[in-house]
Amino acid sequence: MTEISIRSANIDDAQKIADFHVKVWRHTYRDLAPAEAFAVLNEKFRGAKWKEKLSSNDPSHIVLIAEIDRKTVGIGAAGESSEPIFDGRGEIKFLYVDPDFKRRGIGRQLLAQLAIHLREMHYQGAALSVVKGNELAIAFYEALNGRQVGEYVDPGPIWKSQNIVFAWDDVASLIP
Repeated sequence: MTEISIRSANIDDAQKIADFHVKVWRHTYRDLAPAEAFAVLNEKFRGAKWKEKLSSNDPSHIVLIAEIDRKTVGIGAAGESSEPIFDGRGEIKFLYVDPDFKRRGIGRQLLAQLAIHLREMHYQGAALSVVKGNELAIAFYEALNGRQVGEYVDPGPIWKSQNIVFAWDDVASLIP
């Protein structure tokens, strides 16, 4: 296998990230999300959102791209928590890996880099949410010793998904 490279994203990556996000999101939630979410959460919608995220000058947030031979195979983002249920921990906001590249360590590498960023931002712990029914992601986070610490409804722009919150009280435990 060719080596995985992980780099910080910039504004020029917004549409590439959006296209990847839509592809993987549709695959992941094909049996979970309502049809209206698939119709609205398209490449144009996601492109505008990623452009907004990447044009922010907030140093507490980071967006990473994992690539193999210049092909995007994963994305991740982390920063200040968006929901009280995260209890002051840094939030892993996005972690998506191309289904054709799963089980190659990409998710773990992205998560480790996001954890390093959160530690640099002085967070003691990290947390993230997983849509109920996303069994592969749940198993992945459990394998990394994530603890289920609660549930909440993600207000999302279209789909109000039921989510499980996983947490690590020591962010360093995610860094090999």
